[in-house]
Amino acid sequence: MLNCERTSVMNIENAIRGARNPMNSWDRMDSGYNEDGEYILGPNDLGLAKRLRKAGSDHRKYIRQILVSVDITAPIYWWKEYDTYKVSTVANSTSTMHKIHSKPFELEDFSHDHMTEGTLAFMETVVAEMEKIRLRYIENKKKEDWYDLIQLLPSSYNQMRTCTLNYETLINIYFARRSHKLEEWHALCRWIETLPYAKELIIGEE
Repeated sequence: MLNCERTSVMNIENAIRGARNPMNSWDRMDSGYNEDGEYILGPNDLGLAKRLRKAGSDHRKYIRQILVSVDITAPIYWWKEYDTYKVSTVANSTSTMHKIHSKPFELEDFSHDHMTEGTLAFMETVVAEMEKIRLRYIENKKKEDWYDLIQLLPSSYNQMRTCTLNYETLINIYFARRSHKLEEWHALCRWIETLPYAKELIIGEE
């Protein structure tokens, strides 16, 4: 399970203006904001953006200046793989260390969409046991109960992080992970495809 919420794409205007700096071609800029506040690339700017994107990472530096903020909720086993992408990314996560005991454990707190029936039944017993330990910890504040929660916590536990990335990082993610065996990567790639000008600037399709 992977959900992307509260997506914001920022700085397209400044990135495109910067892309014109090497040739001092600012007079050819033909983009602007529509009535909904969205920055719409004109034919000249979009054509330049596509040519530079196609020319490779050395020429498409402007791509790194298009920023994306998004809240991603995904299981810990997926976050371990996401942490490969440490370049040009920032993330603030919800805390298991400080807040693991702050709400009741429920099955929906864990990714279980691909579990078989027998495994799902076992998972329900794990969640029930963790809830017993949580209640015991709230009552007694014993550190051994807290450690039981931390060390028993399955990697399918869903964690939300507010992530900041740029379009260059999203290019790397998209082409490295679009055929990955984890469905969570497919879900992220589908989200990438919905971003402004993703087809032209990230995926590179005409």
